[in-house]
Amino acid sequence: MFVKITANDNKSAPPGKLADAEIHFTEGVLDGLKLIGFAVWERRSGTGRNVTFPARTYSVNGERRSFSLLRPANGDATAQDRIRELVLQAYAEFEEQSAVAT
Repeated sequence: MFVKITANDNKSAPPGKLADAEIHFTEGVLDGLKLIGFAVWERRSGTGRNVTFPARTYSVNGERRSFSLLRPANGDATAQDRIRELVLQAYAEFEEQSAVAT
């Protein structure tokens, strides 16, 4: 698999949103498919980056809630950390390549 990064060049995007990310699968039963909905954000404190995962929003009694579409299957709370690090690494490489290109 690999991560495709798309820089946030949209002026109407929320402040702090740096890029969108997709995971493209290249082997196995998921070959040829992609998982979209990841985003890379600058932390509000200004130190570091954060990754948000695909989610579906819904309302309950007028309150907006979010349902995560990518969750650990075996109860391992650290399972998402591997994907988060993969996306952050891909974004760092994207930044390096963008800096060299300019």
